[in-house]
Amino acid sequence: MRPSGRNLSDMRPISIETGVMRHAEGSCLIVCGDTRVLCSATIEDKAPPFLKGSGQGWVTAEYGMLPRATNSRNRREAAAGKQSGRTQEIQRLIGRALRAGVDRRALGERQIVIDCDVIQADGGTRCAAITGGWVALRLAVNKLLKANIISTDPILDHVAAVSCGIYAGQAVLDLDYAEDSEAGTDGNFIMTGAGRLVEVQMSAEGATFSRAEMTQLLDLAEAGIAELVRAQKDAVA
Repeated sequence: MRPSGRNLSDMRPISIETGVMRHAEGSCLIVCGDTRVLCSATIEDKAPPFLKGSGQGWVTAEYGMLPRATNSRNRREAAAGKQSGRTQEIQRLIGRALRAGVDRRALGERQIVIDCDVIQADGGTRCAAITGGWVALRLAVNKLLKANIISTDPILDHVAAVSCGIYAGQAVLDLDYAEDSEAGTDGNFIMTGAGRLVEVQMSAEGATFSRAEMTQLLDLAEAGIAELVRAQKDAVA
C-alpha cells in the first residue's frame, strides 16, 4: 500500500489554473497533489547575445523554492548570495525540456523566460515545473500569434514530465515526498505529447534496478504523461 492510498499506477490529482498573474504574458498555477508551482512566461524582444544574427529564438527557465515550501524553513538563495547546485541543475533541465518542443527559428530572435516558483513541495517539483512551464509558454506564444508578431506557431508539441520509482519493491507512478524519500530507485521522465522521450533521469538510491524494472517505469511514465498532456490541453483550450 502506498502512503497516500493510491494504486501503483495512479497519479495524484492534477489541476492547472491559468491567468493567475496579471502582468505575465503567460501564467499558471499547477497543483499535483500537495505540490504547487507558480509558473510564468515573460517575452523579451531580443535573443541572448550568442544567438545574435542567427534568426533563432531561445527559451530558458529560472526555478526557486519559497522558504516555507517544505516542512522547515529554507534560507532564500538570494540571501546566501548564490544559487545552490540543485537549483541550477533544475532550471537547466526545465529550459532543455521546453526547448525540445519549440521551433526556435519560428520563434524569431526573441527570448521567453519561464519562471517556476515552488509554493509548496511534496515531491515532483521539477516535473510540475516543466508541465506547468509548458502551459505558461503556450499562453505567451498565443499572444505573439494573436498580435501577428510571429506568423508560424513555434510550439511543435506538448512537453510534460512525471516521476516514477521503485517503492517497497514495486514500480509506482508519480512519487510524493513520502515515497521519494524512501524509494530504492527513482526517475524523472520528460516526454512530448507524441510520446517521444526528451530526457530520462534515473538513479539507484541504495538498491540497483533491472532492465525489466526500467521498462515498467517507462510504461507508467507514458501513461502519466498522457494524463498530464490532457490536463495541459484542458488548461489552454
